[in-house]
Amino acid sequence: MPSYAAAGGAQPPALREVALLHGRAEAPDTLAGLERAILAAEALALATNVARDLTNLPGNYLVPETLAREAQALAARYGLECTVLDEHGIREQGMGGLEAVGKGSVNPPRMIAVRYRGTAEENADVIGLVGKGITFDTGGISLKKPEGMEEMISDMGGAAVLLGLIHALGRLKPPVNAVIVIPAAENMPSGSAFKPGDVITAMNGQTIEVLNTDAEGRIVLADGVLYAKALGATRLIDVATLTGAVLVCFGDVATGAVANNEPMLQELLSAAKRAGEKVWPLPNYPEYHDMLKSQVADIRNSTSRDRWAGSITGGLFIGFFAGETPWVHLDTGGTAWLWSERGTEPVGGTGAMVRTLSGYLCRSVWNG
Repeated sequence: MPSYAAAGGAQPPALREVALLHGRAEAPDTLAGLERAILAAEALALATNVARDLTNLPGNYLVPETLAREAQALAARYGLECTVLDEHGIREQGMGGLEAVGKGSVNPPRMIAVRYRGTAEENADVIGLVGKGITFDTGGISLKKPEGMEEMISDMGGAAVLLGLIHALGRLKPPVNAVIVIPAAENMPSGSAFKPGDVITAMNGQTIEVLNTDAEGRIVLADGVLYAKALGATRLIDVATLTGAVLVCFGDVATGAVANNEPMLQELLSAAKRAGEKVWPLPNYPEYHDMLKSQVADIRNSTSRDRWAGSITGGLFIGFFAGETPWVHLDTGGTAWLWSERGTEPVGGTGAMVRTLSGYLCRSVWNG
């Protein structure tokens, strides 16, 4: 294949767009460079479409067990390790947050973990990726209003992103180690559902005061980040359709980010910029942590002042369980789903953050 640059011709627009998506100022001018760019573009397209398709599945087609089977099938396809804890294993592991959120449904919860080993180095850095897998969210006892509730099939958008990401990892094989963790549950009202005023215990023994059962995603993610740490994660990224408050901040245009580690946050923001996805950081001030203090537990799952700083405090709730481990939270509550088509993004599930996370993990592959 001739080099366009060597031949003095203009770079074809399609190649230039692929190159820019993967952080190159110019389109690659060698056969190897072209192959890397095309492989990366195909992998990301597949990963994004898988995330979109999963997000669009109706709630009666996709329940926690279905999500677990999808993860097992993807792991088998790419030769990865996959572990699934059923409701009994969840209880044995002390994952009281996931157990509480899932116990109101006839479809029991699952904790899913997929391990990707891209390097054999001992004591290597392990990236923990945690995705919210609420396959349908009624709000539980704190029931949502009926209008628009059908969109809550998308409340597993974070899980869908990570399952799509498995395709990118499996095809591009970046030299990184990662563990993908998905706490999956349905949040339903019933006689066995958890209630406002309950105090539940997370995997590490810390307690959570429940003020609002519709703030359930952060509760399952607490056990998710703790499980990722138990599996060896040395840094953490969680992605979740966490809050409606992020829509008040950014509409459906940008994903909100909260972090406890500025260098890691900047790396992820750079990956988002290269990928063409909009991410905006939110502050992590001590006053916001104070808003989550509880008089009866270690932390409460919601603030009491009319949802003030809702997207920030929702993220910082998860950060409480991340502890000192470097951590970034991505709130896709506005970007995981669109009510109308916009550019290349369709109505429904968008797969937002697939390209950003792929770029963060796989950049060394297409940069050669």
